Amino acid sequence: MQNANLPSERRASTIFYFLLPLFVLSFLAGCGAPGEPSERKAPIPVAITDLAVSQQGNDIVLTFTLPKESIEHKPLKQIPAVEIYRSFEPTSGFPNSVSPSVALGQAALLVTIPSEMVQHFTSHNQFRYVDAFIAENFSQNSGKDAVYDVHTRTSSKKVSASSNPVSVAIRPAANPISDLKAEITRQAIVLNWTPPDRTLIGAAPPIPTYGIYRAESEATPSDVAPRPAGPKSAFAHIGDVSAPPFRDLQIQFGKKYSYSVRSIAQYEQINVESADSNFASVERRDTFPPSAPDGLVAALIPAQDQSPVYLDLSWSISPDNDIAGYNIYRIEGTLATRTKLNQALLPTPAFRDMNVLPGRHYIYSVTAVNRAGNESPDSASTSGDVPETGTPRATQPQ
Repeated sequence: MQNANLPSERRASTIFYFLLPLFVLSFLAGCGAPGEPSERKAPIPVAITDLAVSQQGNDIVLTFTLPKESIEHKPLKQIPAVEIYRSFEPTSGFPNSVSPSVALGQAALLVTIPSEMVQHFTSHNQFRYVDAFIAENFSQNSGKDAVYDVHTRTSSKKVSASSNPVSVAIRPAANPISDLKAEITRQAIVLNWTPPDRTLIGAAPPIPTYGIYRAESEATPSDVAPRPAGPKSAFAHIGDVSAPPFRDLQIQFGKKYSYSVRSIAQYEQINVESADSNFASVERRDTFPPSAPDGLVAALIPAQDQSPVYLDLSWSISPDNDIAGYNIYRIEGTLATRTKLNQALLPTPAFRDMNVLPGRHYIYSVTAVNRAGNESPDSASTSGDVPETGTPRATQPQ
């Protein structure tokens, strides 16, 4: 019987040794190649450490840097989801002084932002979230602070540690100014508005200061991005004033400007800046004539040798700082016709009228022209007489 079974045992042994390498290869393939182990668990992002909070109008703005690595100091392969927590705590009286309730996990989840949506809140790896407060937030939490902390996660079971907690006092801003107007004058752009007297929940507190913001653009005013559109803005703070109006003297002709004003309400030791006012946009075009020249006089210069008689005119330099030149005008005798004597603008305040005749009476005036082409009113006139013979008569301004 044993001899009869021997061929079948040999066949089984042969099959076993043939399949053994296949089993080994399959096992190695399942484990992965040496040095490249497969990741068995989702990474936990490092905790956020630069969470910051600020109030802009009635919006509470949170900013922080998104984590890029795990607690094992390995790069994250995906953008983590963001969870923002908020609680309302008795005010400490000092900005960013936080109650320990956040660390104890008593804050409520305010919002979860899925990883696929995080990019809509991010610019240059800086995350920005706006918690828009309504009247109930202020009325129900009077005298309290809003306290925030943030977690991130790459899976439903693995969440980061809490961020640094931050807080902001719950105080409503004054309602935005809605009637800002900009008027162009010769020396400045003058801003005027009605001081606000209300908040979302009642009368506004005292407003000791108004912040003035300006954007300068070559585009049309509607193309200028308003400040709330993002963390960076075309609007720059150019000054403060305790009450309207505000005169902007640092301007140039030919440029377009947009303005916004924000009131700063005072609550005890806390100042709250309002949202932007309506935007007042103007283009400062130079349509203003310079002042009329002064001191015009005419002096008769007698004929000498081969030089004919002429009237020498001079006047004071214009005090305006954008004068391109001058024009000189003449009326002869009783004629009402006013004639410009110079073909091109006179660069200096002087002119020789070589086209005078003996026995004639002439009346002169001069104007100033600025670089925008605006011409001033006529100066006070002066007269000049050219006698027939004898000593010339003196001339006097008229």
